[in-house]
Amino acid sequence: MTDQAAGITGFNALSNAAATDALLACCASPALAREVLAGRPYRSADDLYATADAVLAALPEEDIDRAVAGHPRIGGRTDNVASAREQSGVAAATDAVRSALAEGNRAYEQRFGHRYLVCATGRTGAELLDLLTTRLHNDPATERAVMRTELARINRIRLRRMLEGLA
Repeated sequence: MTDQAAGITGFNALSNAAATDALLACCASPALAREVLAGRPYRSADDLYATADAVLAALPEEDIDRAVAGHPRIGGRTDNVASAREQSGVAAATDAVRSALAEGNRAYEQRFGHRYLVCATGRTGAELLDLLTTRLHNDPATERAVMRTELARINRIRLRRMLEGLA
């Protein structure tokens, strides 16, 4: 049995409460957790990922806002292990980059009304700052679409890690 197959078997076997907690650790949207939970049992990890993607795509903006609020600011301090691992590239950033990220986060939040969300896995602080600077030029509708795409990427990474932990 592959790790993904073992992971999906483990996920399907979790109690509803434990599965909900595991899903909320991946994405802070209770609506997403409820809908993904309702799809159990899953035949494969790909089926889980496809369901999570479809649910996320259909979520109303207020549920997306809840999910985004569950993420710390890029470059900010966090006790969330997943977020800290994902943003590990910022740890090696210079003070100037970290300061520019903090300033950029404030400008972004003022412009768009929500946190700057980006899939930070494997990216340096400088790369995240460049992306932030570029995205500040988006119009609000474009930025919402970009942010949803980034949230889906983060969710996939976290769901994969969740399944690996259940294998």
